[in-house]
This record gives sequence, structure tokens and C-alpha cells, in this order.
Amino acid sequence: MKIFKPLFILSVFVYLYLPMLVLITNSFNQSKYGHKWAGFSWKWYEKLWNNTGLMDAFVNSLTIAVLTAFIATLLGTLMALAIHRYKFRLKSTTSSMLFILMMSPDIVLAITFLIIFIALGIQLGFWSLLIAHITFCLPFVVITVYAQLKGFDNNILEAAQDLGASEGKIFRVIILPMILPAVLSGWLLSFTLSLDDVIISSFVTGPGFEILPIRVFSMVKVGVSPEVNALATILLVISLSAIAVISLLIKRKQ
Repeated sequence: MKIFKPLFILSVFVYLYLPMLVLITNSFNQSKYGHKWAGFSWKWYEKLWNNTGLMDAFVNSLTIAVLTAFIATLLGTLMALAIHRYKFRLKSTTSSMLFILMMSPDIVLAITFLIIFIALGIQLGFWSLLIAHITFCLPFVVITVYAQLKGFDNNILEAAQDLGASEGKIFRVIILPMILPAVLSGWLLSFTLSLDDVIISSFVTGPGFEILPIRVFSMVKVGVSPEVNALATILLVISLSAIAVISLLIKRKQ
């Protein structure tokens, strides 16, 4: 029985990470089909660099994801702080609506966004996509930061107010350093959710602004090129680098 637990954990990790290792390996495989190893090669990365359509979609996705992460984290942090510290009408309703937005199916949100943008006359493209991504990422940031604030000792804030600290100084000196791990986690979560969204993005973006998930999804119908393996490897490196940097920042702050 003692050996069962480590074997079970090992099998779970193999199940999760073996496909990634196969994908990374095939990105350097000379063979196009990946059924067998035909030698080490950089050619798929070279073809990816020369594939204008795929690279444009890649840059568009990174741009949207980074902007979404920054804006959603800023607004979500301020909103979580407002819900935690201040009393206002419909406070409980606001909190409940955040959970409703998180639990709503993507297809429902996609249709809702599409109806709103058409009604407001907003052209589908960069701005509609950015607004939609910020909206569905916002609740995740609010919940993450609010959970950190719930463990807060409000006596510290009251002591700072008694000593004459302004609201801005209390936020910069006391609150922000204590909730920084949650803020960074919210940023990373928003970045990830925005980067791999397909359903909502397919409804709210136009033909003039294509992002990577939609491009890859359309390529699946005719066969995925090994260039996608190279691109997925680059995305994996970017994601791991972001996690490493955020973990380092959190460790230093602690």
C-alpha cells in the first residue's frame, strides 16, 4: 500500500506532462509527421518565423493577453478592495453577480457580448475582443484578491488611520504589499485565460484581427503543421517564464 501512493502521483504527472514532452520533442523533429525520430532540426522554427499569418496571430494574442491581464488586475484589485473595505448599496448583489459571471457558460457570454457590441455599434476586432476578455477575466481577479483581503487584520488599517496616514498611503504602504501575491496570481490567471480563449473570441473578433487560438482551431480541420508544435513550445516557455518571475517576486516580497 505504501508504494501505491507514489505510483498514483507519478502516473498522474506522466498523464499530464507526457503530451507536452512529445510536443516539445516533435518541434525539433526533422520528420513532419512525428511518428518516429528523424534527427534534430530547427526547420519548424524557421518556417514558423516565415509564416506571417501565424506570427501575426501569435503577436495579436500576446498583445490582447498582456493588456487584458494588466487592466483586469488593476480594476479587479480596486473592486475587491472596495467590496472588502466599504459599505454601499447592492454590495451583496455585486458579489453575487461576480460568481454568476464566473459560472456562466462561455457560449452564453459570447452571445451576450456579440449582442451588446452590435447594439452599441462597436466594430468587431481589437477593441471588442479586449473589452470581452477584460470582462470575463475580471471576476477571477476580484475573487483571488478578495480571498487574500479576507484574512486581513483591520486593526492595522485603523492604527494607520489613527497615526494620520491617508487612504493612498495606507494602500501603498500596507495593503498592496500584503495582497501582492494575490494580485500577481490574478495577473497570471487573467493572462492564461485570455491567451487560450476560443469560444468567446470567435464571436467577438472580426476578420481583420485574428488571434492564435482561432487560427490553430481552423488549422485543425485541414491538418496541423509541425510549426504549431514549435509555436506551442514557445508559448510554454513564455508561460513558465512568467510563473518563475512571479514566484520570484512573491518570494522576495515575503
